[in-house]
Amino acid sequence: MADPYHNNVYHQGDGDSYGTYGQGGPDGYGYQTDYPTQEEDAASDATEGHDEDDQMYEGEYQGIPHPDEAKTARRAARAKARTTADTVSDQEELAEQYEDIMEDCGHGRFQWTLFVVLGLALMADSVECFVVALVLPSAEKDMCLSHSEKGMLGLIVFLGMMFGAFFWGGLADKVGRRKCLVIVLAMNCISAFFSSFAQGYGFFLFFRLFSGFGIGGSVPIVYSYFSEFLQMDKRGEHLSWLCMFWMMGGIYASFTAWGIIPRYGWGFSMGSEFQFHSWRVFVLVCALPAIAAFVGLMFMPESPRFLLENAKHDEAWMILKQVHDTNWRAKGEPERVFTVTHIKTPKTQEDEFIEIQSATGTAFQRWGVRTLTLTKLVIKNIVSLLGRDLRLATLLMAIIWFTMAFSYYGLSVWFPDMIKHLQHEEYESKLKVFHREKVEQFHFNFSLENQVHREGEYINDKFINIEMKSVKFEDSLFVDCLFENIRSTETLFENCTIRSTVFNDTDLYEEKFIDCTLENVTFIHNKKGCHLDYEDENDVLIYLVSFLGSLAVLPGNIISALFMDKIGRIKIIGGSMLISAGCTFFLFLSFSQAAIIAWQCLFCGVSVAAWNGIQVITVELYPASKRATAFGALNAVCKLAAILGSSIFASFVGITKVIPILLSFGALVGGGVLALKLPETREKILL
Repeated sequence: MADPYHNNVYHQGDGDSYGTYGQGGPDGYGYQTDYPTQEEDAASDATEGHDEDDQMYEGEYQGIPHPDEAKTARRAARAKARTTADTVSDQEELAEQYEDIMEDCGHGRFQWTLFVVLGLALMADSVECFVVALVLPSAEKDMCLSHSEKGMLGLIVFLGMMFGAFFWGGLADKVGRRKCLVIVLAMNCISAFFSSFAQGYGFFLFFRLFSGFGIGGSVPIVYSYFSEFLQMDKRGEHLSWLCMFWMMGGIYASFTAWGIIPRYGWGFSMGSEFQFHSWRVFVLVCALPAIAAFVGLMFMPESPRFLLENAKHDEAWMILKQVHDTNWRAKGEPERVFTVTHIKTPKTQEDEFIEIQSATGTAFQRWGVRTLTLTKLVIKNIVSLLGRDLRLATLLMAIIWFTMAFSYYGLSVWFPDMIKHLQHEEYESKLKVFHREKVEQFHFNFSLENQVHREGEYINDKFINIEMKSVKFEDSLFVDCLFENIRSTETLFENCTIRSTVFNDTDLYEEKFIDCTLENVTFIHNKKGCHLDYEDENDVLIYLVSFLGSLAVLPGNIISALFMDKIGRIKIIGGSMLISAGCTFFLFLSFSQAAIIAWQCLFCGVSVAAWNGIQVITVELYPASKRATAFGALNAVCKLAAILGSSIFASFVGITKVIPILLSFGALVGGGVLALKLPETREKILL
C-alpha cells in the first residue's frame, strides 16, 4: 500500500541542504538543528541588549535554566514518551513535529503583530454585542418601536451570531481560518454601513441580523487561528491576554456612545423621510475595529497548521519560515537559519476527490461539486464531535458553555433593567395627581410632566409650544381647546370627551386617544414619527453602567492570564464559576442603583476568568481538523443560552429577585462542578 504521506525537501540556492527532518537527531526524533554554537549565539531572549563581552546567561546566577536547555529537555521528554508508547498516531506525530517547529520559531514580533490584528477582530465581536443596547433608547424613539419590536431588536444580533458561529466555525476547518475571518469582517463592515442608513425597522433589523451572522464567526476563528502560532508553554497566557480585547470592545463601545449619541448636532436630515441622527453615526463608528482588523489581515498569512492538515506543504513551509525569520531578526539574530527541510503530512482522500471532480465539467458544475463536497465534509466534521473519542468532552463543554452564558448574559440584561426599574419607581413616586380640576380660558405655556388628570374640565384653553411627558388624562372633558406645536412622550387620553377642538402641528395621533369620544375635532399637520429627546433619552447612567461593567473585568483578565499556565485551566474555570455563584447572593442586597452597579462589577470581574479558561481549553481539547468546528458549535450553544437567559431574566424585573438569583446560582454551581471533571490541557500539545 502506498505511503499516504509526502516528503517535501527544500534546498538553499547554493545547493546546500537546510538540514533533514526525519533522519535521527540526537533525541531519536527526526529533527536536526544547525543553529550557531553557544559561543556564536550567546545572546538569548533574557540577555538581549547585553554587551558582547557578557557571554554568561544571566539566569545562571539564579539557577534558572537557559531557554534552549528547557526546550531541549521538553523535546527529550516527548521523545521518551514516544519510545514508551505502544503506537504513535500520524496525528500525534504531526503535532509533535509542529510543536518543535514553533519552539524553534520562537515567540516574538510575528505573534505580537497577529495578536493585535486578531484582537481587533475580537473587539468587533464585543462591540456588536453592545451596539444595539446602547442605541436602543434613541432608536426606539426615532423609529417608533413597540415593546415587542425593541425586544426582537435586542435578540436578533445574538440569533445571527448563533448561526454565524456554527456556520463559519465549520467552514474555517475546510476553507481556511484567514479566508473565513476576512469574509466575516467584511460582512460586519458592510452591514454596519447599511444599517446606519436604514430608515425602516425591517431593514434595520435585517442588517443587524446579517451583521451578527458575519461577526459571530470571528470568535471561533480568532482563537483557533492564534493558537496555531503559539508554542505550548505560551499558549494559555497569550490566549488569555487576547481575551482583553473583548473588554476593550465594551469600553470602546460605551465610551464612543457616550461621546457621540447625545450630540444631536452630529446628524442631518433630508426632508421628513430621511433622518440621520447621531446614534446612526455611532453605528458607523462601531465598524472601525472590524475595518482595522480587515486591513491588518491583508498582511497576515494563513495558519500553517491548517495548511498542513490540508496537505499544502509548500505554503505551510514558507509561512513557518516567515514566522521564524521575522522573530529572530527582531531579536537581533538574523543569522539563525530555519532548518526544517520536510514535514510529514497527510494527503486526504477528500482532497483527491475534490481535485479530480473539480477539474472536469463546466464552471458551474465544478462549483457545484466543490460546494456539495464541502458541505458534506463540514457536516461530517460536526457529527464527528459526538464520536467515541470526543463525545464526553463535547457534552461536558456544551453544558459548561451553556451554564456560563445563561448566567452571564442573563445577569448582564438584568443589571441595567433593574436600574431602570428603580429609576421608574423613583419617578412614579413623584407622580402628581389632579382630580376634578376645572380650567377655563387658560393658556398652558409650560410643560406638563409625570402627571395624571382625572375627571377634569378644560373649556376654551390653549396648549401651545409645550412638551407633555408621561401625562395621562382620564375621564376628562375638552371643549373649544387648541393644541398647537405639541411634543409628547408617553402621553395618553383615556375615556375622554373632546369637542370642537383643534390639534395643529402635534404628534397626538389617534392611537393616543383610547376609548375617547371625538366630536367636531380637527387634526392639522400632524407630526410624523416619534419625538427624540437626547437629553432625556440618553441618561449618562446607561453608558456608565456599560463602561464600568467592561472595565471591571480588567483585574480578572490579568489574574487569569498570569496564572492560566501555572495553576491550570480546570482550577481557573471551576474556581471562577463557583466564586461567581457565591457573588450572586449579594444581589439580594441590591436596593439602590449604586449597589447594583457595584455587584455587577464584582460579578463581571470574577466571572471573566472562567470565560478565559473556557475559551483556552476549548482550543486545546480538539484536533486541528475539528478545532474551529467545535469552537463554533460550542459558541452557538453559548449564544442560544444568551438568548434564553436574557429573555427569562428580563421577564422577572420588577416582579421578583429570587428566581433570577437562584437560576444563575444553580447554573454556575452546576457548570463549575462539571468543569472539574474536564482533563487538564496545559501540558498538552495541540493535536
